[in-house]
Amino acid sequence: MLFALKRRAQRSGSYNREIAPYRQPVLIYNPVAGKLRRNPEAILQRTRAALARGGLTPRLLPTSGPHQAGELARRAAAEGADLVLILGGDGTINEVVQGLAHSGVPLGVLPGGTANVLAMEIGLGSGLERAAEMLGSCRPVRIALGRITSSSDARYFLLMCGAGLDAAIVSDVHAGFKAAAGKLAYWAAALKQFRRSIPALQITLKGETFSCGFALISRVRNYGGDLEIASGASLLRDDFEVVLFDGANPLRYAWYMLGVAAGQVQKLRGVRTLRARHVAIRTAAPLQIDGELFGHGPATLEIEPAALTLLIPPTYG
Repeated sequence: MLFALKRRAQRSGSYNREIAPYRQPVLIYNPVAGKLRRNPEAILQRTRAALARGGLTPRLLPTSGPHQAGELARRAAAEGADLVLILGGDGTINEVVQGLAHSGVPLGVLPGGTANVLAMEIGLGSGLERAAEMLGSCRPVRIALGRITSSSDARYFLLMCGAGLDAAIVSDVHAGFKAAAGKLAYWAAALKQFRRSIPALQITLKGETFSCGFALISRVRNYGGDLEIASGASLLRDDFEVVLFDGANPLRYAWYMLGVAAGQVQKLRGVRTLRARHVAIRTAAPLQIDGELFGHGPATLEIEPAALTLLIPPTYG
């Protein structure tokens, strides 16, 4: 009976944790994620104490290499876990999403990476212990995911897909420099791109094709942790906000980035904002999803409604 009540409440979007507490939570963590790298044992100890103050005592599941988090999540769900927590960056969260999509098991996130876009977006912030304490009061909400399909791969994404310029920047980021310098590594890679002309790409949505140098197909407002581009996007909607940037001159994109920093980018000439549930990328452009390189187009992007249960603070939305 308790299980049935809990499942119905998960589908409807919220339930009282005093009635249906999480009895078998697990915490998947990336030992080499940005915050953990400095002192993993001490940080894990403080995180577990903060989770306990919020009523959560998870079993720990460390990853031992790249692309393992998704399989750990899938196995945990199959073995009866009723909550999967992830401590890592947005790329590790994306891996876990692959394992939990359409499972019904809630996902809770802890900011442990470089940008922490998801944690910042939903209001958990970048402070690890504070976010851990907040998770106990978060509500499980069924949300849509994006799904990208190319000739060689298909993946879910939770946050965004970038086509063109920003994916080229992601591909140029040196992993060692990123580990040492954090977000500065992305700005250094961006400077390399701004020294050459921005290639054009073709984007089709709602029966119309557009040419641009950078396309952001987003489910979130947040971009990079502390910037905003898709100001009307929301995880609670069942569509993408698509922001297209015209032009091939790199100096124009420097102007666009100033607009982003000022929170005025969508008012700039050459920036077009649209909404869609289906987007086709017609060009062999580089693509990134959730801050990690996906590959190259052509590709299609679609909304999959009610594909993931995510723990979200009651203030979000």
